[in-house]
Amino acid sequence: MSSKSASVSPAKAGRMEKEKGKSIYSKDVILVMTASFLFLFGTMFNNPLINGYAESLGASSVLAGVIVGIMSFAAMFLRPIAGNLTDKFSKYQLSFIGGVLILIGIVGYIVSPNGELLLLFRIINGTGFVLCTVCMTTWIAFLVPRQHVGSAMGLYGLMNALAMSIAPAISINLYKVIGYRKTMMLPAAATLIMIIIIQFVGNRAVPSPRQKEKKQFKMISVNALPVALLTTCFGIPYFVTQADIVTYVAKMHMPVAVGSYFFIYAIVLLLIRTFLKNYFDTVRFGVWFWLSLVATAIYLVLLAYMSSNWMMALGAAGMAVGYGLIYSVLQSTALLLSPANEQGLGSSTFYLGLDIAMAFGPMLAGVVAKALPGRWFYLVQLIVVPLALIVYLIWRKRLNGAIDNH
Repeated sequence: MSSKSASVSPAKAGRMEKEKGKSIYSKDVILVMTASFLFLFGTMFNNPLINGYAESLGASSVLAGVIVGIMSFAAMFLRPIAGNLTDKFSKYQLSFIGGVLILIGIVGYIVSPNGELLLLFRIINGTGFVLCTVCMTTWIAFLVPRQHVGSAMGLYGLMNALAMSIAPAISINLYKVIGYRKTMMLPAAATLIMIIIIQFVGNRAVPSPRQKEKKQFKMISVNALPVALLTTCFGIPYFVTQADIVTYVAKMHMPVAVGSYFFIYAIVLLLIRTFLKNYFDTVRFGVWFWLSLVATAIYLVLLAYMSSNWMMALGAAGMAVGYGLIYSVLQSTALLLSPANEQGLGSSTFYLGLDIAMAFGPMLAGVVAKALPGRWFYLVQLIVVPLALIVYLIWRKRLNGAIDNH
C-alpha cells in the first residue's frame, strides 16, 4: 500500500467506499441535465434558420449575416461576466434568468416584423445562452463529488452534443413543411419546459460565504486557457459543418443523403459516450486528445472526398469521435484545472473557446468557399490538426495532470 493510501483515515476510507458504490446521477443531476438539453435544443434549433428567416423579413444579405453572427460575438464579451457571476450567485437564479431571456429571444423571433428587431432579440437570446451554458455546467459540477466530475461531464456533454446535433436536423426539415414562425414555436416550448424543470431541483447551488468573498474580476481562468484554445481548434470544423454541409453537398453535386448526417453523428456519439462513460475519470487527457485528433483528420478528408452515403456515414462517425468525444473531456478538464472558487470562470473560459469557433469558423469558411475550389473547403480545415497539436505539446503536462485534481 502506498504512503498516500496509508494516510487515509478509516472513516474517510469508509466514506469514499460508500460514495464509490452510490450513483452520482441523483434526481437533481438528472433534472439539470434534462434542462441543459432543452435550453441548448431551443437555441441551436434556430441557428440554421436565422439567415433565411432574416432575408424573408427583408434584411439584406449583409444584415442577415450580422444577425447570424451577433449571438456568438455577444457571447464572447459576456462570458467573463457570466463566469464571475456564477462564482458569486446561485446557479439556479442565473439559470432561471438565462432561460427567461432565451424564451424572450425566441418569442421575439416569431413576432419580429423586420431584421432590425430580429437583431435585438438575437442579442437577448445570446445573453441567456451565455448564462445557461456557464451556470448549468458549474451546477452539475457542484452536484457531484469532484472525483466524478469527468463521468458527470461525459453525460452532460452527451446531452449538449445531442441537442446540438438533433435540433438542427429537425429544424432544417420542419421549416420547409410549416414555415419559419410555426417551426420556431417548438424551441420556444422546449425553453419554457426547461424553466419549469429547474423549479424542481432541490440543491440550487448557492456558493458558500468563502466562495462569495470579493475577489478581483478576471477575464479568463489562466489555468484553463489551453482548454479554450483546443476547444476552438476542434470546434471550428464542427460549426463549419453545422452551418455549411448542406450547401457544400449541393455545390459539389455529391450523391449523398446529407439530411441524415447529424442523425448518424448523434447515434454514434450516444454509443461511444455510453461505452466509455466509466473511463472519463481515470484516463488521462492525452489518450482522448490523440484519439480525437486522428479522428478529426480522418473525417475532414472523408468529407472532402465523399462520393457515397457510406463515406458520409463514416465522416459523421469520425466527427462524433473527433469533436463529440473531446467536447466533454475539455469541459471537465477546464473545471478540474480551475480552483474550487473559480469553477464558473473555468467553465466560461471553456465556452469562450466554443464561442470563437462558432463565430469565426463559418466566417472563415465563407472566405475559403469563395477563394478556392470546392474540394478544398474541408481540406483547408486540416490546419486545425497541427494547431491543436502545438497547443497540446506546450501544455501537455498541465492537461494530463488535470485528472490528479479530482
